[in-house]
Amino acid sequence: MSRSPDVRLAVVDDHPLFVRGLELLLPSATDGRATVVGSTGDASAAASLVRRCRPDLVLVDLHMPPPGGVRAVAAIRRSVPRVRLVAMSGSDDPAPALEALRAGAEGFLPKSSEPEELLPPLLAVLDGWAVLPGALLRGLLHTPLPRTADLDTEERRLLQLIAAGLSTVEIGDELHVSERTVKRMTASLLRKLRVANRTEAAALAGHAGLLGA
Repeated sequence: MSRSPDVRLAVVDDHPLFVRGLELLLPSATDGRATVVGSTGDASAAASLVRRCRPDLVLVDLHMPPPGGVRAVAAIRRSVPRVRLVAMSGSDDPAPALEALRAGAEGFLPKSSEPEELLPPLLAVLDGWAVLPGALLRGLLHTPLPRTADLDTEERRLLQLIAAGLSTVEIGDELHVSERTVKRMTASLLRKLRVANRTEAAALAGHAGLLGA
């Protein structure tokens, strides 16, 4: 009896050959651990696709016709908050990738990635990690960011746990609070730091030297 794949993917991309290549090559390249369960080339239909297919993770091409990939990321995040999102692009321009992270993506991968190279970063995203190419991460870290000096002890601890890639449940266990309380605390922390998501918060923690604190 065959086991279910570890990663169910939906793909939002208007390049049919790229999508078809993923559909054909990804299962064989990952020994059946990843498979494409749905796709669309229409950015405006991305959220409805995700609701229908219920994937674990969504790959979104950032360079699509209007409304575009970044808006597709934002729409999916609003519609299906728990799904994991990874932006992709064939361009070296970091600006759209940073916009996608602010819109709710947990990571970014270049479209030049080979199918067999995709599984480790996709599994890392599902485990709560942010996956970014080195050049993009350096650009993010050198972006002027808010100071962390005004954080109290609890807020600094929460930021460290977020940067360590812990899930909401795991953070609750560490802080001895409920999952609902963690979500409330995280939302408050993101507002205080003036960042859009946990990925930016993690980058800020690294920039401030809090990762080993």
